[in-house]
Amino acid sequence: MVSANREMVVYCFDALVAHYNGEEAPPPAFDEGQHPLFVTWKKAVNGGEPRLRGCIGTLEARCIVNGFKDYALTSALRDRRFPPIQAKELPNLECTVSILTNYEPARDYLDWEVGKHGIIIEFADPDYNTRRSATYLPEVAAHEGWTVIEAIDSLIRKAGYSGKITGQLRKSIQLTRYQSTLFTMHYGDYVAYVKTIRGAAPTINGAKPTNY
Repeated sequence: MVSANREMVVYCFDALVAHYNGEEAPPPAFDEGQHPLFVTWKKAVNGGEPRLRGCIGTLEARCIVNGFKDYALTSALRDRRFPPIQAKELPNLECTVSILTNYEPARDYLDWEVGKHGIIIEFADPDYNTRRSATYLPEVAAHEGWTVIEAIDSLIRKAGYSGKITGQLRKSIQLTRYQSTLFTMHYGDYVAYVKTIRGAAPTINGAKPTNY
């Protein structure tokens, strides 16, 4: 099984830096494979808790080289919840890559464990006669301090349902649980790593030089 690793995060930073510079990213230093994956960007300011800045991925297996490149840019620049990340924000960014594994249908909406499983829910919206779905990665519920039911109710809202959340609605949910491996790196660690491996720190058009 392929696990998320440092080279995958470096490649995501490379892809974003290359975008700002109008260049092609250097080739990745990890092997090709087919896996579901996500890329998450967070921003920490003045030593505070890193806050979500973008997170997009795919629940379907795809080639991870193009996948990480595409979703590094999509999550940074086209997550509709946030304005696009600007080059000047790079020094405050951290990136997490996730590779999803072990998909399995749950018995019901309670059949999963906070901190271990990511979840995908699907249900019928009784108000609009439409199907809705959404996912949380395994680390989300634990980070937010949610119980199983609090996470389910939040995910129902994320799926776009605005009506009353009832026990009947929860029981109607089809839930798939999964696990993931992940790797997180701050921009400063990325710069130091690139210096060591390539002999020079990355330079970014539109960003002030940063000393690490």
